[in-house]
Amino acid sequence: MRVLGVDPGLTRCGVGVVDGSPGRPLRMVGVGVLRTPADAEIGQRLLLIEQGMESWLDEHRPDLVAVERVFAQHNVSTVMGTAQASAVAMLCATRRGLPVTLHTPSEVKAAVTGSGRADKAQVTAMVTRLLRLDAPPKPADAADALALAICHIWRGAATDRIAAALAKAPGPAVAARSTARPAARQEYRR
Repeated sequence: MRVLGVDPGLTRCGVGVVDGSPGRPLRMVGVGVLRTPADAEIGQRLLLIEQGMESWLDEHRPDLVAVERVFAQHNVSTVMGTAQASAVAMLCATRRGLPVTLHTPSEVKAAVTGSGRADKAQVTAMVTRLLRLDAPPKPADAADALALAICHIWRGAATDRIAAALAKAPGPAVAARSTARPAARQEYRR
């Protein structure tokens, strides 16, 4: 599986491509940062991110795009820019028919380091080790993008298989699950 990880940002948008599957060694295919000038108009900045994202998608042909889920921070303008860059990445992937998954920062940290509270230095160190890199990817946005790709390969693939198995489950299994939660059973029948 080839995953393009995206650490969204308006000034620096980290992108990283990783090949791998659960239980097998991972391989970094590419890593970088899409940059936009802070003094440019917002529409121009989003266009630059879109062009950069399309270039990465053309060059690396991922099977899936994993994007960091935007969460509320204290600085609303930072959240807005991050959300806008995230939307551009999702739009570019969806336009090509590529699945998009979102992972929270704590999910990514836990998948890569074993702790959802790891700091950026710990994430970067583990990404460097897991991908057997000679030097840590810089800046941190690039390392975070690789961490997103790794997280999806390890966690998302398992989640996808579980969802697929549940979707294929015969009728009694669905009925057994729905009896455990009466509200869900009523939703299911509508």
